[in-house]
Amino acid sequence: MTSKAYLSLSNWQRRQNSNNNFSAIVPYDLEQQRKESREFLDDITSRDQRMIFATVTIVHTADTKEQLDADTESLLATARKHLCQIAPLTFQQLDGLNTVLPFGHTKIQAIRTLTTESLAVLMPFKVQEVMDRGGIYYGQNAISNNLIMCLKEYLLNYSAFRLGVPGSGKSFGAKMELAIIALMFPEDDILVCDPENEYSALIKALFGEVIRIAAGSDDHINAMDMVEGYGEGSDPVIDKSEFVCSLFEQLDKNGLMPEEKSIIDRCVRNVYENYQTGGKLPTLVVLRENLLEQPEPEAKRLALKMELFTSGSLNAFAHKTNVDVRNRIIDYNIMDLGAQLKTMGLLVITDAMINRVTDNWRRGKRTHIFIDEFHVVFENEYSGAFFNSAWRRFRKRNGYPTGITQNVEYLLDSVLASTMLSNSEFIVMHNQAASDRDKLAKLLNISNEQMSYITNAKEGCGLIRIGSAVVPFKNEFNRSTELYRLMTTKPKETVVS
Repeated sequence: MTSKAYLSLSNWQRRQNSNNNFSAIVPYDLEQQRKESREFLDDITSRDQRMIFATVTIVHTADTKEQLDADTESLLATARKHLCQIAPLTFQQLDGLNTVLPFGHTKIQAIRTLTTESLAVLMPFKVQEVMDRGGIYYGQNAISNNLIMCLKEYLLNYSAFRLGVPGSGKSFGAKMELAIIALMFPEDDILVCDPENEYSALIKALFGEVIRIAAGSDDHINAMDMVEGYGEGSDPVIDKSEFVCSLFEQLDKNGLMPEEKSIIDRCVRNVYENYQTGGKLPTLVVLRENLLEQPEPEAKRLALKMELFTSGSLNAFAHKTNVDVRNRIIDYNIMDLGAQLKTMGLLVITDAMINRVTDNWRRGKRTHIFIDEFHVVFENEYSGAFFNSAWRRFRKRNGYPTGITQNVEYLLDSVLASTMLSNSEFIVMHNQAASDRDKLAKLLNISNEQMSYITNAKEGCGLIRIGSAVVPFKNEFNRSTELYRLMTTKPKETVVS
C-alpha cells in the first residue's frame, strides 16, 4: 500500500516534469495518501502493530421494509458524519448474513487493511468474566451483566479484603457472602468479629450463636486460651507472648520498653509451664499474679496497668471461657465494649479465632472468618505484627479470612497492612475517597479506566480483583425480601437484633 502511494506520486511528478511544469504543487489527495501511508508504515515498524486484512459487515433488521430503509439511511448518515464509508449489500443480503454468523467463512469480498490497534476497537465481546463452576455469587459484571461466580479455593491464597467508604455496601456484600456460604457449604464453620452489632440479626436467622462480650457481662473469653498446634513454629508460647505484648500495647499507647517485653515473655512462659505441672489454668488474672511475684519494679508497673482489665470493671477477657463456641456460625459481638476495650477485644477475638481455625484444620474442616473494622490493630507495632501473623496462620490452616474496613488510609500507611493487601488474591473495592483511590491504583496496578468504577460509585457497585482479573461489578438486591432487611445497615430498613 505504501509503495503504491509513492509510485502514484512519482508518476504524477514525472508527467509534470515532462510538461516542463517543474513548480507544480502536489494535489491534496496524493499528499494525503502519502501521509497516511507513512503513518501506517510507522505504526508497523515503530509501534509493534500488525497489518490485518479485515471485512467489516453490519447486519440490521426491522419489522417493515419502510423501517428498514429508514434505518439504513440513518446508518449511512452517521457513518458519513464520521468520515466512514458504508455501502448497502444490494442483492447480497444472504451472503452478508452468512459472513456475520460465526461460521468462520467470508462470503463478501470487501477486504481492507487495518492495524491490530484499529481492529481491537471492533471487538465488542472482549469482556473479562469470572465464572467458576460451583462458585459463590458476588454480583453482576457491570459491562456484560453476566453473573460473577468465584471459588476462592482456586486462587493462590484465600485472603480477602472489602474496602469502601461508609454507605458504599461493603458490609451488605460481606453479609450476602456469609449467607451464601452458610447455605452452600453446611460443613464449613463461619466466625464473625462484629464491632458494631451489624451481623447479629442475620446470624440468628441462620441459627448461629451470638456471643455478646461487654464490660460487666457474664460472658467471658479467656485471652490466654491456647489449643494444640497454636502458633507458627515449634514453640507456641513465643506466639502467645507476642499476642500478650500486643494487649499491653493497648493499655499504654507509648508502647513497651525492651525490659518490659522480656518480663512479659518470662511470665507468659512461667504461667504455661506451671499449668503443665498442675498449676492454675492460664488467664490474665494468673499472669498478673505472676508479674507481682517478679523482683523488677517494671513488673510491678505492668501488673498495675493490668489491674483494671483483670480485677476491675473491664475484665471481660480475664477469666475462664464460659460461652458456647460449638455452633458452626458464631458472631462475636463486641459493640458494648467501649473505646478502652474495643481494640483489645478485636485482638482477643482474633486469637480465639486462631484456636478455632487450628482445631478445625486438625479435623479437616474449612473456616470462613469475617473481621470488621480491623484497621485499628495497625495503630501499634505489636498488635499489627500479631494480626499479620494471624492472617498467615489463617491461610495455612484452611481458613478463609476477610478483612472489612472503611479506613483504607490506615491500611495504606502501614507497611504490614499494605503488604497484606497487595498479597491478597481477592479484593472487593466499593466507592473510595479521592486520596485512597490514587494509592490503591498504584498499589494494585489498576488503570484509570478501571478506577472510574470506584469513583462516585453507587452503593453495591465497584471493582473486584480476583487473582489477575479486575472486574467491574454491580449488586442489585430485591429490597422487599426478608433477607434484605436482615443484611442492610440502613436504620429505616434493618431488622433490629
